[in-house]
Amino acid sequence: MFEPAQLRTFLAVAQTLSFTQAAHRLGLRQSTVSQHVRRLEESAGCRLFLRDTHAVELTEDGEAMVRFARPILEANERAAAYFTGTRLRGRLRFGVSEDFVPTRLPEILAAFRHDHPEVDLELTVELSGALHERLEAGGLDLCLAKRSGPEGPGRLVWRDKLVWIGGERLRLDPRRPVPLIAHPPPALTRVRVLDVLERHGRAWQLAGTSGSLGGLVAAARAGLGVMAHPQGLIPAGLVRVQSRAGGLPDLGGVEFVLRHGRRTSRVQESADALAGAILAGGGLLHRPLL
Repeated sequence: MFEPAQLRTFLAVAQTLSFTQAAHRLGLRQSTVSQHVRRLEESAGCRLFLRDTHAVELTEDGEAMVRFARPILEANERAAAYFTGTRLRGRLRFGVSEDFVPTRLPEILAAFRHDHPEVDLELTVELSGALHERLEAGGLDLCLAKRSGPEGPGRLVWRDKLVWIGGERLRLDPRRPVPLIAHPPPALTRVRVLDVLERHGRAWQLAGTSGSLGGLVAAARAGLGVMAHPQGLIPAGLVRVQSRAGGLPDLGGVEFVLRHGRRTSRVQESADALAGAILAGGGLLHRPLL
């Protein structure tokens, strides 16, 4: 009933909330992206997106389609690999930002290992800044991480809003320095937060630091302060802190991208296959478990 090409285009729009970005990611014209979405909506008999000149949002039916589209595409990819006799081999060094540990990514990696047992998948979990450095130095073949800005390198996977979060009982006094919980340098989120606070003339003091997301979450749950985090990945036990009440400035958006390392025949097919599995995992970023 649903064409894989249309589902793939739909997921790209759902992940980026942009027809233009989806077209760029898929290598299609924007008119083709619009046509795919329109035909999918005709097949489903409902609207999947609410869109105007400024924003694109998923409807309730669109959210449901995300949940259906992902397994349909994954099953299609597995069937194609089986019947074409594709057998990927070799070592694939994959780096991922710790933000993705509590999402569906482990399931996607497990399915990839099941489908391609002869690929030796080596996983590195690091801060995004360190992953970009390692990739550029030739230490990774593929990475999934934040990028520092919209003009940075990488294939857009998902766009979100960066928000302030903290414990449910946390109350901030706008007259006092912001008690900040953050990764150590050179974390990209830390750089963004400090830049925003300084530009708004908002005093801050370090209330907690950790090289792991689990450490930051523990400090925030203990009520030590606030931390910046993607809105769609807020861990259990933490809530969004209202910016006005605490005198906190808006942090803007955050983008997650896939970047390929030095593309050689030895790893290119494996890296492309894993990248495709991640891009097909439309809901992978929306299940925080910490």
